[in-house]
Amino acid sequence: MGAAFTLHQTDAESGARLGRLHTLHGEVPTPIFMPVGTQGTVKGLLPWQLEAAGTKILLGNTYHLNLRPGSEQIAALGGLHGFMGWAGPILTDSGGFQVFSLAKLRKIEREGIRFRSHIDGREVLLSPARVVEIQANLGSDIAMVLDECPPAAADRSVCGEAVERSLRWAAGAREEAQRTGFLAGGHHLFGIVQGGRFPELRKACAKRLVEMDFPGYAIGGVSVGEPEEEMLPQVAACTETLPGNKPRYVMGVGTPPQLLRMIALGADMFDCVMPTREARHGIAYTATGKLNLKNQRFRDDARPLEESFTDHPLGRFSRAYIRHLIVSREILGAVILSYHNVRFFLDLMKHARRHIAAGTFKDWSSEWISRYRHEQPGTT
Repeated sequence: MGAAFTLHQTDAESGARLGRLHTLHGEVPTPIFMPVGTQGTVKGLLPWQLEAAGTKILLGNTYHLNLRPGSEQIAALGGLHGFMGWAGPILTDSGGFQVFSLAKLRKIEREGIRFRSHIDGREVLLSPARVVEIQANLGSDIAMVLDECPPAAADRSVCGEAVERSLRWAAGAREEAQRTGFLAGGHHLFGIVQGGRFPELRKACAKRLVEMDFPGYAIGGVSVGEPEEEMLPQVAACTETLPGNKPRYVMGVGTPPQLLRMIALGADMFDCVMPTREARHGIAYTATGKLNLKNQRFRDDARPLEESFTDHPLGRFSRAYIRHLIVSREILGAVILSYHNVRFFLDLMKHARRHIAAGTFKDWSSEWISRYRHEQPGTT
């Protein structure tokens, strides 16, 4: 298989890029948002609902799927695509984020990360070679190298050690992907830039990863507790250093305004659990901000989630009805909001692509963010 990415256009007034990912399971337009299916499912949504919402690529998680049901079992059942009934592209994280999120259950060693399973307590070692093997079993279109994700407050020495360890593991993962034919078979492996809140570390990490010539690059270790004013410079330090002919994936972000700002910095791919997680708590994303449908103000509100929903599949449901489902703890309420929120994020990417193509992204995104940030009804 050829290159992972084709860059079609760069916005003249910003760094926003229009491109296309090439994978074994189809083409993906960028910028793109990936709904998160950690355990082999995007919570509350069936595959055809994801398709109807405009999903082009999903994210799964190596750490969790390896623990349960196990990557070998998934391989025997048709790989992750066949197992979960999803025919489109899948990207899988390597487990590096669990270094941060499961800090009490892991030990970082030279050869990898040793976890104590949160399910049954058994010991599991994720090494650079093992994460490639697991993702090969899953049949991932895009696999990630093993990396160490330090917390936001980590000092420079800790972040520097994490960078060196991540670079060593990245080289090991790339070697394994070449040795086993994973790359030759058309799968892609992305390196991950670390460095915490230190731009010089991020730039140095990015340069050394570029020398390894990965099919694509991810920006890790953002949105791990730092404020937005620190997050965006971290992303900028990476996109300024990474090659223009390779895809750039910002891991684990973000809010709609953050996504648009990162697109303007030259980022191409994003994922985040917020659309479905917030849906389960009664939150709906709209063009003017978030609605907290648990709020009493929506008890008799006959309007749809968005006033423009004249021919939208969710236009038949009133805010009052969805609120009733949420406060009654009916599953359908979370399903409706999950579908709505995922579609909202994907529609935002579609509009961004259209405006990049038209050369109007800078003005459109600025107006969009201003409207979203200053009009947020029903958030209390």
